[in-house]
Amino acid sequence: MNNRIKNVFLTKKKKLITFITAGDPNLNYSKKILDNLPKYGVDIMEIGMPFSDPMADGPTIQLASARAIKKKVNLNKVFDLCKYIRKTNKKTPIILMGYYNPILHFGNSKFINECKKSGVDGLIIVDLQPENDKNLFELARRKKIDFIRLITPTTTTKRLNEILLNASGFLYYVSITGVTGAKLTDFKNVEQSIKQIKKKTKLPIVVGFGIKTKEQVKKIFRFADGVVIGSSIVEIIEKKVDNNSKIKNILLGIKKFLNEIRNQK
Repeated sequence: MNNRIKNVFLTKKKKLITFITAGDPNLNYSKKILDNLPKYGVDIMEIGMPFSDPMADGPTIQLASARAIKKKVNLNKVFDLCKYIRKTNKKTPIILMGYYNPILHFGNSKFINECKKSGVDGLIIVDLQPENDKNLFELARRKKIDFIRLITPTTTTKRLNEILLNASGFLYYVSITGVTGAKLTDFKNVEQSIKQIKKKTKLPIVVGFGIKTKEQVKKIFRFADGVVIGSSIVEIIEKKVDNNSKIKNILLGIKKFLNEIRNQK
């Protein structure tokens, strides 16, 4: 496990993880947002790598990717953003999340080397299955970059065992069978699933997808080690940008929302 990620999970405090897309609505705004997220109580920052066909994402994050791509944000600029963060923040883990196609075109070895140089702690590649990621996984393992695996409500016991073989950092439980931004309502089944997974691994388990309210967060904190908030933050950015708001207003909106979420821990 990467030291920064390991250190975050040393305490019993429930972890707050956030997602934004790199370059949404532009790189300068992303820098300001990522500079401030730890001050708002965020424990781990997920940064989305823009992609033109984000199949697991709902309309909100699809539009965020489109806005970033319009600003010509590519992997090199994502790495520059990570390097910028690391100049002043040596503590908060950075997770890159996205799809394999841009990585394939960039080159596996080059991608992992740049991750290491840029202070990236972990990867979530949503469309790359364990049986197809051996090369990328091994390259990441050598550089001590965690490969964070996704588990869904439809994951079978056999599949879970396969996933756990090469999982590190923490596990990301996808709470709904759908796209990001959909609504989560079935907390009982999510809780039961996580209890079963915890019998098989000591890795922390966080819950993401469909989490939008402080009431949902409160319920999830009862049985999971952390929660991932993505679409709600991206929606704040989108609404403020549509209203031609300055970065100050975007930060105030994010801070207000996260203060409510954080107070549930």
